[in-house]
Parts: sequence; C-alpha cells; structure tokens
Amino acid sequence: LVHEEHHRGVAVPFGFFHILSLESNIIGSGIFISPKGVLEHSGSVGLALVVWMLGGCIAALGSLCYAELGVTIPKSGGDYSYVTEIFGDLVGFLLLWSAVLIMYPTTLAVIALTFSNYVLQPAFPNCVPPYMATRMLSATCILFLTWVNCFSVRLATRIQDIFTVGKLLALGLIIAVGLLQIYKGDYEGLTPQVAFEFYKTPSVGQIALAFLQASFAFSGWNFLNYVTEEVVDPRRNLPRAIYISIPLVTCVYTLTNIAYFSSMSPEELLASNAVAVTFGEKLLGMFSTLMPISVALSTFGGINGYLFTSSRLCFSGAREGHLPSLLAMIHFKSCTPIPALLVCCTATIVILCIGETHNLINYVSFINYLSYGVTIAGLLYYRWKKPNLYRPIKVSLLVPLCYLMFWALLLGFSLHSEPVVCGVGLVIMLTGVPVYFLVVYWKNKPKCVYDFTEWATYLGQRVFFVVFPHIDPTEATTSSKWNDKSSVTSTAAGPV
Repeated sequence: LVHEEHHRGVAVPFGFFHILSLESNIIGSGIFISPKGVLEHSGSVGLALVVWMLGGCIAALGSLCYAELGVTIPKSGGDYSYVTEIFGDLVGFLLLWSAVLIMYPTTLAVIALTFSNYVLQPAFPNCVPPYMATRMLSATCILFLTWVNCFSVRLATRIQDIFTVGKLLALGLIIAVGLLQIYKGDYEGLTPQVAFEFYKTPSVGQIALAFLQASFAFSGWNFLNYVTEEVVDPRRNLPRAIYISIPLVTCVYTLTNIAYFSSMSPEELLASNAVAVTFGEKLLGMFSTLMPISVALSTFGGINGYLFTSSRLCFSGAREGHLPSLLAMIHFKSCTPIPALLVCCTATIVILCIGETHNLINYVSFINYLSYGVTIAGLLYYRWKKPNLYRPIKVSLLVPLCYLMFWALLLGFSLHSEPVVCGVGLVIMLTGVPVYFLVVYWKNKPKCVYDFTEWATYLGQRVFFVVFPHIDPTEATTSSKWNDKSSVTSTAAGPV
C-alpha cells in the first residue's frame, strides 16, 4: 500500500515520527481497563506492579525479534507474512484465519466498548451504562472511523498523530495527580508491607492470567511490522522506535498503576467499572469530567490505529491468495483498501453484539500470545534453514529463547486455569484447516465456483471503485535484503 499521492507519482511512506505515532498505539484502552483484571488475578498491589513491569520486558524481547524478521522478510503483514514465508501456506493461513476472525475484531470491540463506557459513565454515575447504549455508541464510533480510513490514508494518519498527543495527556494527568498524592504522603498502600499483603493467594495459573490481562494493554508492539513496506529506512527506524517506545510505555503503565493505587484501595479498584473515572472523581473534584473525555480521546485514536493495521493484514492475505482477491484492491483515487476495511468493520460489530469485555480480553490475549510464539519460533527455524541470508538486524539467540520459555509457561498455565476460554481459541484457529484445504489448496474447483468468484469480484469493483494497486516498473529493482549468500544467483524482490 502507498499513500494518496502515489497515483500522482509521489510515494509518501512513514517517517520516524509517524512510526513513533503508530508504535504509541500500544497505549490504548488497555491501561484503562486491564488494571482491574491484573489486580484481580495477581491478588496484591505489589505483585500487580511486578506483572506490569515484566510485561513491558517481555514486549521488548518480542519487539526485538520482530525487528529482525521485519528487515529480513521486508513484507507488510507482520506475523502472517513471516509465518507464511517460513512455515508455508497452511500455518500462515491458520494465523490469518484466527487474526481476521478473533484477534483484531475482538481487540477493536474491547477498545470501542471502553470508549463507550467512559463516554457514558458520567451520565450513569451510580450504575453500569445500559447495554444497548454502549453497543450503539461503539458501533457508531467504528463506522465513523472506518469511513475515515476509507476516505483518506492521510486523514487517518493525522487522526493518529493528534490523538497520540491526547492519550499521553490523559495519562500524564493521572500520573501527575498520583505523584502529587505521594508527595503529600498518601502512599501507605504502596509500602512493601501493605502492597504485598495478599487479599487472596494466587495460583501460578492465576498469575499467568494476570500476564494475559497485562499483555492486552501492551498489544500493538508489533504494529510496525504490518506496514514495513511503508516505513522509511526500516533497518534504522524499527530498532529506534522499539528502544524509545517500549521502555516509555512500560514506564507510563507502571506510573499510572502507582497513581491508581496511591488513592484507591484494591477493593475500590475492583469494584469500579471505569477505573480512571473513579480516580478522577476522588481527586479532581470539579475537573473530574476531564478524565472520561481524555480516555475517550485515547481510545478513539486506538480504534483508528487498529483499523489501519488490521485492514493491512487482510490486504496482505488477499495478496498471497489466502483471502478473496477483492480484499487486495484499493480505491482508484484515494488508494485506501476499502473492501478490507469493511470486512474488519463488519467482524468487529458482530463481536460487539456477543462478547463481554474481560472474557474477550482473555480470548484475544491467548491467541495473540500463541501467534507471537509461533512467529518467534519461526525466527529460530529460519536462522537454521537459511543461515547465510542477509540480516540487517540480528539479535542474540538469548532474546528469542527467553521469550519462548516465558511463552510456553504462560500459555501452559493459562490453558490449565481457563481451559474453556483458551480451548475455544484453539478450536477457532483449527477450524481454518478444512477451510484452507477447500478454499486455498484445492485448485481444480468446478467452473461454477470460479464463475461466481469472478462475478462477485466484478460486482465489488463496481460498487467500491477499487482496482489492484499500480506497480511502478522503475521501483522493481533488485533488493539486497533478499539475497541469500548461500545461493549462486541472487533473487530480486520488487514491490508486490
């Protein structure tokens, strides 16, 4: 994909500040909803803070692995593109299937529900906002941002830049007020004696679930890998974005939780439907309305970022032949992937109608971690399979090994503690096996199937005014990134 100017002959890829803006989409609804789940499963304030800090360390390890994969296999599409390249079509399709059906629609639904809860909570101070009201507002927000992303890539990235500032201001306000409380001496709940006083003794499985809840807040650290082809100088900018964004996000999340615990008891936090709103009502007085507004701005930008990247995943899947070719088409003027965006929007609205927030977080976090582990295992396999392949970034083997050890423990204990939730996620992923063999692997289908597909594609093109992206022949140059030094001849990878 390219920006709108491409049809006029000028490509407009992501610069470093756009990269940081996209990476900052890690900060979304998670920090405003996950603290309750992390505390509930960890059993104490002190252990909850440890989970938040370790969650950031794990995200950093994963990001470094993805940075190597991103410049070694320079394709947009993230996990899906790497797994397809390394393990083949079936494994790649299963990851794509679970992402399109569960991961991205569920994440979008959770963020949209958080947006609605924070917008409506001031109108319902003593109770949970009505079910239908939250769903209707969430659907309206998703439909509006889908239209924005369909209308203009530039407008979508402008929204991302603007709301990045908004979300940081929201968290800055929470942190500043919390630190002021600590300065005044209100930190009794944060002293080691009180913080590590367990109101319930957590099992290892419960601690694993606490990490899953925290991982939802950190999800998004791999977003840049979905738009690698649009990044300027990824060899330099990918590591820079990781080194800046992951420690910054970890610091912000830890300080935000410290601020929460400086003024709220564990019982108050667990009883709250909107943690930041409860925090604001206790400490901001007449300015408490700033908190739901700030959180709404933050989550609004988060929805925009997830729509942007999830549509690129559908686009990449269609480009590889794993999804209908219509999803690989873009609008002939605005160069936006309208069919892919509409698929993401529709799946999200369906999830909105059937899911509950905390269960949705467990679903998406388990499948997210499953896909991360398979992808990073692929890094090790690719090192063994193609040892002489040119790798502009090459991390120490300790990085993927440490990540995979933590990954295996986390998923194993999570499956033991929540067998139904995790089992359903696995079943949904495995339902992609028969779909793959029927739709992708089976080449000699009856003529009526091909006729119907051609008719549906033609109709979609006429309705949405979309075409396959134009390839500039001057850009089809040999790339050293794909040169395998073990081969006698070099392979060229022009733009796809």
